[in-house]
Amino acid sequence: MKPFEPLRVGAVNYLNSKPLIHRFEEHARRLAESEAALRGVRLLKDLPSRLADSLTAARLDAALVPAFEALAAPDWRIVSDACVAADGPVSSVKVYFRRPPAEVRTLALDEGSRTSAALSRLLLLRRVGVEPQRSRLPIGAGLGDSDADAVLLIGDRAMHTPAAELREQFVAEWDLAEEWRRDTGLPFVFAVWAARPNVDGAALAALFEAMRDDGLVAFSAIAQQEGPPLGLTVEHAERYLRQNLRFTLGPRERRGLELFRQQCREAGLLPDASNSNTTATPLPVR
Repeated sequence: MKPFEPLRVGAVNYLNSKPLIHRFEEHARRLAESEAALRGVRLLKDLPSRLADSLTAARLDAALVPAFEALAAPDWRIVSDACVAADGPVSSVKVYFRRPPAEVRTLALDEGSRTSAALSRLLLLRRVGVEPQRSRLPIGAGLGDSDADAVLLIGDRAMHTPAAELREQFVAEWDLAEEWRRDTGLPFVFAVWAARPNVDGAALAALFEAMRDDGLVAFSAIAQQEGPPLGLTVEHAERYLRQNLRFTLGPRERRGLELFRQQCREAGLLPDASNSNTTATPLPVR
C-alpha cells in the first residue's frame, strides 16, 4: 500500500494573495477533522511563475497559479471560485512606456507572472498592432534596470510611485486591469487555484474558500501586518485589498477569463482548444 503523503499547496507571497491564505494552519487543522485528504497539508510560497512550474513537475499538488498557466495546462483543474481578480484599476500590474505604445519595439517582462506578460503582449497587439522584442526583467529589478521601450512591473513593487527623475523617462503608463476593463467591460482574472489530476479537489475547495471567506473580513488586520514591511502605509494596503481586488470567480469574472483565453488563442499565445483548458472544463468542482 502506498504510504499517505500530505498534500502540498503553493501560494504567492504578494499582498494580493494574503486574503486567500488567511489563517491557513487553523483552517487546515479544522477541516482535516472531517476531510482526510487535508491531514498534514503544507503551504509553500514562491513566485507565481515558479508555482506553475512546480505544479507541472509534480512538486506541488495544487497552487495559486497565473490564470494563463491554468488555461494552457490541459490536465489541471480549477478547483475553487477563490481567485485574484480586478474589475478596474489593480494598481499592482503596470506597463511603463518610454515611447508611445504604437512605437514600442522592445518590452521587458517581469518574470514573476506569465499572465501579466501575456496580457501586456495581447493589449499591445490588439490595440496598436505591435509585437515587441521581449526581454526578461529579473525579480528584484526595477524600472531603472532596463532600457526597453516598455517595462512590465507586477506585484507589491509596482504599487510604489517611481522617483520623479525616473518617471520623467516615461511618456505613458498602463494599469493592465484598467485597460482590459476599458476594452472589454469585464473583470480580469490574474490567478486561480489549480490542482493536478487525481487530487481531492472538493477537499481543497473547502480549504481555499474557507480561507478566502475569512480573509474577506480581515482586510484591516492583513493590511496592518503586511503593509508596513512592504513600505506601504496601512491605509494604502487596506485600500488596495478592499477597492482594487476581487477574490471570487463569479459569472463576470468567468466571462472575462473565457474572453482572455479566446483572445490569447487568436493571438497565438495559447495552443488550440484540443491542447488547452477552457472555463467550461474544469470550473469548479463544487
